[in-house]
Amino acid sequence: MADWENLRHFLALAQDGSLSAAARRLGVEHATVARRVAALEAELSVKLVDRRGRRLALTADGERIAGLAGGMEREAQAVERAAAGARSALAGLVTLSAPPALAARRLAGPLADLQARHPALRLKILGESRRALLDRREADLAVRLGRPEAGELTIVKLGETAFRLYGAPAYLAATPPADWRLIGYDETMEDSPQQQALLRLAAGRPLALRASTAEIQLAAVRAGGGVALLADFMAEGEAGLAPAPTGAAEPLPVRGIWLALHSDLRNAAPIRAVVDCLRSALKPAGPEDARTV
Repeated sequence: MADWENLRHFLALAQDGSLSAAARRLGVEHATVARRVAALEAELSVKLVDRRGRRLALTADGERIAGLAGGMEREAQAVERAAAGARSALAGLVTLSAPPALAARRLAGPLADLQARHPALRLKILGESRRALLDRREADLAVRLGRPEAGELTIVKLGETAFRLYGAPAYLAATPPADWRLIGYDETMEDSPQQQALLRLAAGRPLALRASTAEIQLAAVRAGGGVALLADFMAEGEAGLAPAPTGAAEPLPVRGIWLALHSDLRNAAPIRAVVDCLRSALKPAGPEDARTV
């Protein structure tokens, strides 16, 4: 029987397409992935990967075995979820994926308090905009601005956050709206509701500054670099920010804050504790005339 660890490393290579990407996912050196794949080929006496310089491609046998290994991985993960869902002790590791700005502003503090009350509970917060794969246990819970896709998931709406134009008070006092420098996301977030709303407000004017994260936009606004469409939670406690009137007839977006977790995990005591903490930290909020997206 093939060594499962060798199969697991080979599957990561097949799914991620390179040694370095597979190594990042598994938390090992890329040489470890290469060694494990070579060991699997020796165990099976089958060539799984064509090595052409720095490029790697699966052979036909490699594609077939990767498909079989993927099924094994899904079954193994189902076993792990079933075991995790049966745990009654407030102990062990819970991994949460959430947008970086939301995680820093609204979640880190309450979760730190939760862990202090339950020292055997360990928490890992992944600040990321991408959708972590809950089926692969990349995260146990995912908080997103926007309803997650359906599947074998329990999906809960935790609250809402409104978006408004913000600027530094001195900048807004000195600059007429027609001359505002607009700050928004880079192209990776072009389709987000808040970016689309900003582009509508810009009415064809180019953005003066684009940034990959809301935190960079906030820093630019604080420095007097212009105005940005930011979530209200980012302005909490920020004396150097003031709402900038838009004069727009169309209401600015309010985005739902959603929680997703694999249904197999919903009864686990550590998961329930984190969910309760998130419910308390994220209250529904937003102007009545705004629309939830």
